[in-house]
Amino acid sequence: MEMFNKQKTLTMRKKLIGQSCRLFYSDDPVKIVRARGQYLYDENGTKYLDCISNVHHVGHCHPAITKAAAAQMELLNTNTRFLHDNIVRYADRLAATLPDKLCVFYFVNSGSEANDLALRLARQYSRHEDVIVLDHAYHGHLTSLIDISPYKFRKLGGQKEWVHVAPLPDTYRGRYREDHPDPAQAYADTVKDLIEEVQKKGRKVFLLFRGDFAQRRGPDHTPHRILPEGCRARACGGGAVRGRRGAGGVRTGGHPLLGFQLQGEDFCPDIVTMGKPMGNGHPVACVATTQEVASAFTANGVEYFNTFGGNPVSCAIGLAVLDVIEEENLRGNARDVGARLRSLLQGLMAKHPLIGHVRGAGLFVGMELVTDREKRTRPARPPRSWSTG
Repeated sequence: MEMFNKQKTLTMRKKLIGQSCRLFYSDDPVKIVRARGQYLYDENGTKYLDCISNVHHVGHCHPAITKAAAAQMELLNTNTRFLHDNIVRYADRLAATLPDKLCVFYFVNSGSEANDLALRLARQYSRHEDVIVLDHAYHGHLTSLIDISPYKFRKLGGQKEWVHVAPLPDTYRGRYREDHPDPAQAYADTVKDLIEEVQKKGRKVFLLFRGDFAQRRGPDHTPHRILPEGCRARACGGGAVRGRRGAGGVRTGGHPLLGFQLQGEDFCPDIVTMGKPMGNGHPVACVATTQEVASAFTANGVEYFNTFGGNPVSCAIGLAVLDVIEEENLRGNARDVGARLRSLLQGLMAKHPLIGHVRGAGLFVGMELVTDREKRTRPARPPRSWSTG
C-alpha cells in the first residue's frame, strides 16, 4: 500500500478526523510508521525512544504477542456467547494474580467500558448513588465517566450533586506535604470527612473511584491510605470500593501485578478494573469482582452481553502478555532498571536546579521540573521530547 507523505497525511487528517482528536506535538506532529520494543520510527527512519505510550506493556510488536494474535485469528474469532477455552484460561490466570475474593470476571474492550461496568455493578450492589473521586482524575470517555472525572467535567457541565471530590494525595504540591507529621493519614481523613458530610445530607456513598490518570505525573511518593479509608464506607451504608490498574503490571516492579496491591497485603477492593496494558496495544479490558457483588448484578434479571469482550483472539493475546511478563522477568527488570534510572535522575537533580523532585516505583517514575525549587514554580512550557537517533 502506498504511503502518503507527511504533509498529505496531515492535510487529510485535518479534513476527515474530528479536530477534538488531538495529536502529540501538534505544532509539528511526528508521523510514526513502525515500532519495535521501546522504539518508534518515523517515515524517514528516525528512531525515537518511546516515553509516551502507556499501552505497550511488554514492548511494541513483541514477537510472542503478534504470533499468538495471528495464530488465533487464523483459527477462530467469534461472538463470545460461544463456549471457548481461551476466556476461562485467561480468567484463571488473572485470578491467580489477585486476592481470592476477586474471583468473578467480566471481559470488555476498553478501560472506559470496564469503568462504566464497575459503576453499574457497584450501584446495583449498594442501591446508592454518591461517588467519591480524587481531584484531577480521569476515568474514561463515556458520559457516565465524564460525570465522575474532575479533569473533564470542570470544562463541561460541572460537578453533579452525587459526585464528591477528595484532594489528590500529593505530598509535593498538595494540601498536605512532606513536612506534615502524617500526610498519609491526613489525606485519608479527607475521605472520611467527605463520607460524613454526605451522610449529613441524607445520602450514602456507594463507591470510592480511585483512578490512575493523575498518577501519570509519577506515583505519589508517600504510602497514602485513601483506598483503605474508602473501604470503611461499607460500614456507613456504602458499597464497593475499586482500584484501577494502570500503575500496576510490569511498571511498578517487584511482586505486585496490580496498582492497588501497593497498598499492602491486607487491603482488597471489591471491584478492580484492568485496561490498556492487558493486550499490549490490542483492545482488551476486564472487571474483577467478588461473588457477592456479581450475584447482586445477576439478580436484577438483565443479561450483561458484550459481543467482543473476551473473544478468543483478545484472550490469546492477554495470555501471551502474561507469559512474556513471567518468562522475561519484566517486573524484576522494571525494579532494577527503575532504581538505576531514579539514581541517575537524582544525580542530575543535584546538578540542575530545573529538577525539583524525583519519585517513583519501578519504571513508574515522575520528575518535577521547576523554575524555583523553594516556590515549586512550574515552567511556562514543558520541554520537547528528543530523538535517540
